[in-house]
Amino acid sequence: MDFVDFVRRRGDRHLRTAVLLTGDWQTAQDLTQAALTELYRVWDRLDTETEPDAYLRRIMVNTRRSWWRARWRRETPLAEIPDRGPEDDAADRHAVAEVVRQALRSLPPRQRTALVLRYFEDLSEAQTAELMRISVGSVKTHAHRGLAALRASLPKDLLVAVNEGTESGGVER
Repeated sequence: MDFVDFVRRRGDRHLRTAVLLTGDWQTAQDLTQAALTELYRVWDRLDTETEPDAYLRRIMVNTRRSWWRARWRRETPLAEIPDRGPEDDAADRHAVAEVVRQALRSLPPRQRTALVLRYFEDLSEAQTAELMRISVGSVKTHAHRGLAALRASLPKDLLVAVNEGTESGGVER
């Protein structure tokens, strides 16, 4: 697989992960671009028959971590979402997703990262710990506290809808 094919096939997935890691679309685009640039630099040395996704995730987490340390802020998210048009099921899903993204943005960076890697990327606790360079116990603590904070900040009716959607397989990432 060549780099262009990889980006075409998996780029959107990694952009969605970046949105969840950063909390806003513009910073996520910057993070994805920076990570893909770094990946491109080493692409010829990688074994692309294995998982280049894991390597790109590591780059994204490390880059985001360096931004936290530098308190890098160029853009700020909007306080209100612009009107998106007529309401339908897709609009409802997008609205729920935005509420969840806003709740994720309110979490401390390590809690947010632990939740995104564990539940969006579906990584194990050990994989998450390795990526975050913390212990498995710390991953459990950050994930537990992050989930508790999300439950406390999300509207009760939304939690019921998400739980019902999860049971029927209807929640989109």
